[in-house]
Order: sequence, then C-alpha cells, then structure tokens
Amino acid sequence: MSVSKKNIHSGITIISPLSPIKTTEVYDTYWKFAALRQEAFFNKIENKGYPWSNDSIINTYRFTNAYRAADRVSQYLIRDVIYSDEYSDSPKEVLFRILLFKLFNKIDTWELIRTHISNPNFEDYNFKVYNEILNDAFIAGETIYSAAYIMPSVKSSFGYTRKHSNHLKLIELMLNDNAEEQLSNANNMQKAFEIIKSFPGLGNFLAYQLLIDINYSTIINFSESEFVMPGPGALGGISKCFKDTAGLNEKEIIKLVTDRQEIEFERLGLNFKSLWGRDLQLIDCQNLFCEVDKYSRVRHPEITGNSKRTRIKQKYKRNHKPIEYWFPPKWNLNSRIIGDLTYQN
Repeated sequence: MSVSKKNIHSGITIISPLSPIKTTEVYDTYWKFAALRQEAFFNKIENKGYPWSNDSIINTYRFTNAYRAADRVSQYLIRDVIYSDEYSDSPKEVLFRILLFKLFNKIDTWELIRTHISNPNFEDYNFKVYNEILNDAFIAGETIYSAAYIMPSVKSSFGYTRKHSNHLKLIELMLNDNAEEQLSNANNMQKAFEIIKSFPGLGNFLAYQLLIDINYSTIINFSESEFVMPGPGALGGISKCFKDTAGLNEKEIIKLVTDRQEIEFERLGLNFKSLWGRDLQLIDCQNLFCEVDKYSRVRHPEITGNSKRTRIKQKYKRNHKPIEYWFPPKWNLNSRIIGDLTYQN
C-alpha cells in the first residue's frame, strides 16, 4: 500500500516516507469489519430481524458501532444528558452533567442519581448527598461503573477509600477551576485535550474520551477529525493491521486510514453506508482499530500483533430498550434521519 499525499477528510497532509507501508490481511479485515458492523446497525434500524449480520463473529460477540456517537451510551449522553430541555444549558452545568455521567459511563448510575435528585446541577451540588447515593448503591452490590474501560481511583489526589467519592471530588475540582471556561477559550482540539488531561487521573485515553464527549456539546466545537489520541486497544489493532508503518506513528496511521476510507472501501468493493452522509472521523477510525483488535482474535488468531489477549470476553446480549437516534444539532444530521428510526438492540 502506498501512502497518499492527498488529504480527503482530516485536513492533515501526511508526507510519504521513503519506505512503503506493509500491511497484513487484518488491514483488509479492518474495512470489511467496518462495513459489516455498519450494515448490522442499519439492519437493526430497518427492523430486519435478528440476526442482523451474516457474520457469525459479529452476531456472537459485543462490538461497538462503527460510529462512536451511535452507541447506546453516547446516544443517551447526547439526547438525555447534554441537550435535554429539562436542564440548564449554561456551560458549567452542561459540563457538570457530562462529567457526572461519563466518569461512571453507565446509564443506570445516572438514572439512580436522578431517582434521588431530579435535576442534577452544580449550583445545588452537595458532595455528601451524591456520595451517600453512590455509597448505598455500592453497599447494596450494585455496579455503578461501566465495564467499557477502567477508571483510576485517584485516591492519591483526594484521599477517599471508595473510587466514586474521589470522582465526585474530581468533578468538584474541575468545575471550581472553571474548566468550562478554559475549554471554551481553547483555540484547538489539542489544547482542549491538554486542559482535560491536566486534572488528576485523566491520562491520554480518558482525557481523549472526555474530550469527544464534551465536543458533542456547545462548550467546544471542533471537528472530530482535528485531533486523535490512540488508546491501548487501538494500538493493538494497528499492530495487527501493519507489518511496517514506514515511520508513521499511531496518530498518523489513524489519520491516514481516515483519509483513505473512500479509496479502501472502493478497492475492496464494499458498500459502506455512512452515518446519513457523515464520513468516519478520527475517533471512529481509532475505535475501529480497537474493535478489529478484538474481532481478529477470532478471525485471525495467528496474527497477534502486540496484543496479549486471545479471546473476546464480552458476548453480545440483546437490549430490547429502543433507541431514538438524535445527534448533536451542529452536525446537521437530524433532519436527514427520515421516519421513526428506532430499534431494539
């Protein structure tokens, strides 16, 4: 595969290195997986009935959507946490809700809090009240954190035994430090990332994930193809897709594949149905590397890359609660969603 100097989506030109990039068969699988996963997404929406894919691996195991914003938790965040008419749209309150939701990353935890506090807001915030709600849930054996990724306890920064207590204090710190103003004044996405990362416990991966979530709101407004920070799973996927990256680092590889998406889908004869006209962005291609790392454990077990994992842990379980798709208004997608596009996942 040769490296193109032409930039298509991200607005970033990558200079061709002297030696060519060398791919493995997992590279083609990356694009096939993206097309298959997106096909399954639309099959669900069109109520074609389970199974939604002809691919047995996709039917058996849990994979995120090709587009991060289309996942159930992201949809809930966008529609019910960020843009709900029930809440204040002030930047500080919007950031408070995003952090309160995303540090736990679990819909059930947000709804648990709302059974006690109908309108979670920072103006009336009381650490003791929120902490007792989460303490009671923890003692009752309820899972208050998502299994999507591991949250560090930040005990060294705040001193509490229980992780949720420290995370509540982290939210306090960020809001008292006027993080929403700092972010609003950031002149590029990388600067916004550095602001988030400056707070305790928010390393590269978590800071980038929060950055994308905050960018769904009106606090900041950057292109999702302006900046990327690969997580551990994406690094594993990249190592399986490429024998030799010809000097490009992982960020540049993600930018490269984002720019080449139309070329690669056409080369492989794949009918990739975009998100109502929205192409894959850097965050989506980063996530796809993570998902193909998992997928290839079954499809290409002989190609291990730098990943030590050999099986996919999470099996697919149907969630019968419908999703009504709605995206950040600034993306101008919602008018393109024709009809009542809900599905039972």
